[in-house]
Amino acid sequence: MSLDLPLAGIRVLTVENFGAGPFGSMYLADLGAEVVKIESRTQGGDATRSMGPCFLGPHDSHFFQTFNLNKKSVALDLKHPDGRAAFHRLTRTADVVMNNLRGDQPGKLGLDYATLGP
Repeated sequence: MSLDLPLAGIRVLTVENFGAGPFGSMYLADLGAEVVKIESRTQGGDATRSMGPCFLGPHDSHFFQTFNLNKKSVALDLKHPDGRAAFHRLTRTADVVMNNLRGDQPGKLGLDYATLGP
């Protein structure tokens, strides 16, 4: 028996770290969306990969896996023109772009609607 999930066929790109962003996009993935998490190449990926107390292996923690279940991951340097260009190419295939960056960061990195919108 096949169970069609309500968000099947929806692609979400997310730039997130800690708490609310990963928690929210985890629910989108649970509901069938293809969630692609953009991790910081310069920081070695999501900071929670190295957060304890429980580790599953090198650069992999229980904390990270808990909030990133069912997500895909891509490492990009969004502060570099090549990383931003790669992100913008990915947005052409996405239905949703979300982030939980602080204040002015989305605008500085070109992740805001003014930059990505039609």
